[in-house]
Amino acid sequence: MIREIEPGEGHLVAAVLHELRTHLDPADIPALVDAQRPGGYRVVAAFADAPDRHGGDAVAAAGFRTATNLSIGHHLYVDDLVTLPTARRGGHARALLDWLAAEGRRLGCAHIHLDSATHRHPAHRLYLGAGYDITAFHFGQAL
Repeated sequence: MIREIEPGEGHLVAAVLHELRTHLDPADIPALVDAQRPGGYRVVAAFADAPDRHGGDAVAAAGFRTATNLSIGHHLYVDDLVTLPTARRGGHARALLDWLAAEGRRLGCAHIHLDSATHRHPAHRLYLGAGYDITAFHFGQAL
């Protein structure tokens, strides 16, 4: 089951987002999720069971937002996409990518984009298999 995480429900995705953002304290993740919402950040999650059964924490999650810029116009950008190690290869990330693409179309986005660390080869296989292209290098500098 896939559903959007509402404000105040960040605890449902804290453990799974911590798999990707290990530098964060899992206890801080729910507040950080909600702090990004005014900028348009949203989270959708995949659940192995209905979220109201047995606590129902997510097994995979995607954080995203829409934006508009000169290079690609109106688009959906995926900030975070991760699956718990115990749930990998279960189709959860692919289902989230499909959900995100449908949501992007619904919102009138022309593209969907994401960045992925260079060492995340299994994720790259997923993205390429889902029809994504490698369109750019991402550069950054600590200030």
